[in-house]
Amino acid sequence: MALSPLNQRRWRNFKANRRAFWSLWLLLFLYGLSLFAEVLANDKPLLVNYQGEIRAPFLQFYPETAFGGDFRTEAKYRDPEVRCLIRSGGVEACLDDPDTALAELDAGTLDGAIPGWVIWPPIPYSFNTINDIGRAAPSPPDANHWLGTDDTARDVAARVIYGFRLSVSFALIVTFLTSIIGVMAGAVQGYFGGWVDLIFQRVLEIWGSTPSLYIIIIVAAIWRMNFWLLVGLMVLFGWTSLVGVVRAEFLRARNFEYVRAARALGVSDRVIMFRHVLPNAMVATLTMLPFIITGTIGSLAVLDFLGFGLPASAPSLGELTLQAKQNLQAPWLAFTAFGVFATMLSLLVFIFEGVRDAFDPRKTFQ
Repeated sequence: MALSPLNQRRWRNFKANRRAFWSLWLLLFLYGLSLFAEVLANDKPLLVNYQGEIRAPFLQFYPETAFGGDFRTEAKYRDPEVRCLIRSGGVEACLDDPDTALAELDAGTLDGAIPGWVIWPPIPYSFNTINDIGRAAPSPPDANHWLGTDDTARDVAARVIYGFRLSVSFALIVTFLTSIIGVMAGAVQGYFGGWVDLIFQRVLEIWGSTPSLYIIIIVAAIWRMNFWLLVGLMVLFGWTSLVGVVRAEFLRARNFEYVRAARALGVSDRVIMFRHVLPNAMVATLTMLPFIITGTIGSLAVLDFLGFGLPASAPSLGELTLQAKQNLQAPWLAFTAFGVFATMLSLLVFIFEGVRDAFDPRKTFQ
């Protein structure tokens, strides 16, 4: 889809801000990698060759019986029996003495073996995998755990990858929904004014005085908090952040000559509001977006830190920060949490700084 000449100038202005341009690509690269977190960090193999058949355990459930085992529960791919069964093609000797069978398989003396193989992710642990590290947790970084483990022996690197995806996705969804509601409410207020604006302002004053943190605590005490419930609560109390900005822009623009001309030509109010007035109000609106996104990420981290956000098993960066506070003898937890937050929020601020400049009419038409 071809861009209009105006949007082409905006894109050129955005690219001219090298910090914003490269921050955008870096954030897209990191977020794109996190979207494939199951491929990067998983306690299930990516591919298994068993008796010449290729299987993808990270995508599909396979019971142990599918590899010649005895149980119908999901195969535990790290168990010596399962590893032996996969590598030997289901030789029964693996069920009796897997260590001896593996030694014979490596020596090429195991009878009836059909050699197989397993391909693991770069980080062979998921965000909720509890590892037998052989020492007290949390443990410092080593060859097996690049960023160490937390206080329940879960791999920190895996939790960071999943947590980055969770935080950015949460912020984007909440910001998108709150922006739609806030822009529509502010546009209606500012364009029509009068009693509509007066009634809306009283509603906003009442709603804005609602103690949102207490409501979230009450909801968390009644229901088990999950991703979409928390998104709904954040949207419920966050949509008012853009109303004032959009309302002010529409109040300013409602009496402009081009708006009066459009009314005189019989253009509908909806078309005037969202096709003619709203684009001129986007600069002030986009100026607020980085604060909403970074504030949403911070709110999620704070709620998780206080224990009223997502469950403790979720790969939350706020929960990692709480572990850093509770385990001061493990500084790698604090350094990891701070580094991820600083990188993520800095990139977002740089990007929206470039977006704000790109939509600035003084620079667009320079």
